[in-house]
Amino acid sequence: MAIRPATEQDIPAITAIYNEVVAHSNAVWTEKRDTEADRLAWMKARQALGYPVLVAAEGTSVLGYGTFGDFRAWPGYRYTVEHSVYIQAAHRGHGLGRIIVDELVAAATALGKHALIAGIDGSNEASLRLHARAGFVEVARMPEVGRKLGRWLDLVFMQRILDAPGAARAD
Repeated sequence: MAIRPATEQDIPAITAIYNEVVAHSNAVWTEKRDTEADRLAWMKARQALGYPVLVAAEGTSVLGYGTFGDFRAWPGYRYTVEHSVYIQAAHRGHGLGRIIVDELVAAATALGKHALIAGIDGSNEASLRLHARAGFVEVARMPEVGRKLGRWLDLVFMQRILDAPGAARAD
């Protein structure tokens, strides 16, 4: 298994993983599935900003992917990014998510980011455990701020500081 930058050839697999997550979990708070064109535009937009889209691949099979993007659009947030990691259903629970998260931590650190944020459905115990083991701490729990499939969802923000807390930075 290798972690590598995603390519256009990975878009069908990335789209299939994303759409399975949309259909069968609360990891993505939408009920709208994406087309391959949607996912390709999404990937190109991330890459145009200098942000990675990484895949966990075994041969030509994509088992999962991860990325990060701006946390908020205001300039004061420019050192903070929010990440997403999605794993093919058959490969969940085998450590791939942690491997991808670790790679995203390294990539964000290399880009000079200060904090990495995870927004997690409050009922997703596996993701909450994964992030805690990867050095993230819960910083906010917001009850019933989202809705999917007729249910209110809680949002948990977890955060990992990537450099020394309060580190001085020349802007």
